[in-house]
Amino acid sequence: MTDAMFAAPGTFWRGNLHTHSNRSDGVLSPEEVCRRYQAEGYDFIALTDHFVELFGYPITDTRPFRNNRFTTILGAELHSGGMENGELWHILAVGLPEDFAPSNTPHFHPIDDQESGAEIAARARAAGAFVAIAHPEWSGLTTADARSIEAAHAVEVYNHGCAMGCDRPHGFYTLDQLLTEGRRLTLCATDDAHFSEPDHFGGWVMVKAEENEPEALLNALKAGHYYSSQGPEIHGVTWEPTRVTVESSAVASVIVQGKGTAAVAVHGDSMTRTEVPLARFEGSPFLRVTVTDRAGKRAWLNPVYRD
Repeated sequence: MTDAMFAAPGTFWRGNLHTHSNRSDGVLSPEEVCRRYQAEGYDFIALTDHFVELFGYPITDTRPFRNNRFTTILGAELHSGGMENGELWHILAVGLPEDFAPSNTPHFHPIDDQESGAEIAARARAAGAFVAIAHPEWSGLTTADARSIEAAHAVEVYNHGCAMGCDRPHGFYTLDQLLTEGRRLTLCATDDAHFSEPDHFGGWVMVKAEENEPEALLNALKAGHYYSSQGPEIHGVTWEPTRVTVESSAVASVIVQGKGTAAVAVHGDSMTRTEVPLARFEGSPFLRVTVTDRAGKRAWLNPVYRD
């Protein structure tokens, strides 16, 4: 069976879902952020400035910077309530309406009488956003914290800004714990670019949609019709009862992961069509795939489920 993403009609569009400008704590203007991403070959971005009163609760309007080769999705990084470690929640919301109601978040510290992280995430999803749990490792997120965000579509599993700034870029443990508990989630790689350090052009999504247009891209994200990458390309995936076949740009490893310790890796040189046996995954409710190239750059498929 061809993976649903590759069976769907459309073209792959490259985009970054987590970006900041000088409307919050980024360095560059929204126009310059958009210019740089287009110049680097991206098809779209979501500018997700920090939605706090300190910056005027911005949902930055990037519509003037769209053109016939580049588009934008409105969004924000939402903050409200405290996690178990006492710090403020960070929730990525891509596809927010301009009139999304402000939270009671004057600054970057939890205060009394705030919405919880779960509540503001649910409100964002109800407003039409694609919602992701941002940078779990950087945030010090517990599994109980993550479990509470029932409105999430995805977990941010690679954050390039967190990789460069503090070597805490990952969210795979959080994702796999939730998948093991039966949650159905996708994953995403992002930049979290502020342009104050080399935090840009390091992680992105490849979204399959019929048009490079905000609504089509947003619908594809919600449907899971995308993969995430630091460089490698994935051209096709075929699932069979006993094996998965992955077609890609030249890679050195293809790894399938499942519940608990279930994992199988195939290694080689310049692999472009790789078969991985699935006997090890009997009883695993989910499977996901990582490919790694010779330079150590990775790409990740969204999880698939046994049923």
